[in-house]
Amino acid sequence: MAKSKGWMIGCGVALVLFVGLVVAVVLGIGLVVDVAGNTVVEPSVYQAVSVGDQESAVRDRLPSGESFVKDALKEGGPAEPAGSACSWYISGAEPVDGNETVFRFCFKDGKLAEKVQYAMK
Repeated sequence: MAKSKGWMIGCGVALVLFVGLVVAVVLGIGLVVDVAGNTVVEPSVYQAVSVGDQESAVRDRLPSGESFVKDALKEGGPAEPAGSACSWYISGAEPVDGNETVFRFCFKDGKLAEKVQYAMK
């Protein structure tokens, strides 16, 4: 009887570990999709907008930018212009020398005040 209980407990533990692994994989895939859907901007979009463009027209071309990687994208970039509201995105292009390119768009008074790109460190 003790051997059969031990076997059942072992199977139960294995099942719980398997379910935990499946949940972790699903959450990981969800995070990758979140980043791709909310923070990736193609270089053609970056090139198509100009300083002075209306904020609404520029934002219409951009994803939300809200993602768990937002704080990481801010690191290593130039100082934000005073009084502006900025959004950070990952370039959809291939990494250069192993570094992702970050696009930053800063808005002030309803217009695109600055756009910069830099390598994420």
